[in-house]
Amino acid sequence: MSTVPQQTFSVTAGGEPIKLGSILLTVVEPHRGHEVAYNRWYERDHFYAGCMIGAYQFAGRRFVATAPLKALRPQGTEVITGEREKGSYVGCYFVLDGHHDYWNQWAVAQVHQLHAEGRMFEHRDHVHTLLYDYKFEARREPDGVPVELALDHPYMGFVPVWIDRKGDGDNDALWSWLVNDLFPSILPGTAAGLVAGFTPQALRDDAPSDVPRAAASDERTMLLFFLDDSPLACYDQTIGAFSEKLKASGRAEMVAALPFIPTLPGTDRYTDELWASK
Repeated sequence: MSTVPQQTFSVTAGGEPIKLGSILLTVVEPHRGHEVAYNRWYERDHFYAGCMIGAYQFAGRRFVATAPLKALRPQGTEVITGEREKGSYVGCYFVLDGHHDYWNQWAVAQVHQLHAEGRMFEHRDHVHTLLYDYKFEARREPDGVPVELALDHPYMGFVPVWIDRKGDGDNDALWSWLVNDLFPSILPGTAAGLVAGFTPQALRDDAPSDVPRAAASDERTMLLFFLDDSPLACYDQTIGAFSEKLKASGRAEMVAALPFIPTLPGTDRYTDELWASK
């Protein structure tokens, strides 16, 4: 065990409601030839030691993009991934409202400690790792799955979508239109059970150096689509239809979409399906 000093945290559970406040979204690409080792390291060690044991982090889940799923990515998605085929895995983690700074301080210290102990996997690249503040949700059914349960509900598809605001309106006006007008008109009858909206925030200055810095943008909103079916079966009816309606409105435009399906913990499922060619 390393003797590298780490800040000590003291936590007393309070009476806070279980309400989503912020998330960590981390899109990662294992180096070819190391995909099985990466998958095992992440799910058997890092998912817990680097994330889930943290105070005030109350949910987490991993998803994977096989080659056919990557083929669904729209043109321009490289603004997030750099290259079309990069970003084979994503982890998403929920943090309790009101405790982001405390959790973030722990998370940075924890990862530095894991680096010091040699428990970080070198054969992988961060494609898009960023923190986001939760802003709104839209459910297909009014009494459907609340966002706080989204990572525990057995959704079969997970699609982060990035949109950029257009025109003279502000974010509040855009979000109000999405929640009150657009989503109620396009979600019913589709596999999209829930959409949650977020805005990016900058990483801490002392975050690990292997995580690329991405500037926060006031014009950009990230939407997480939670689907009852694989994106392979419903992409056009959900994400495609959303993109067309959004662009026609003139209010915003979709700039990237990354369709994923859940990993199957305890197995190497999908590790041989990540790329169209070896």
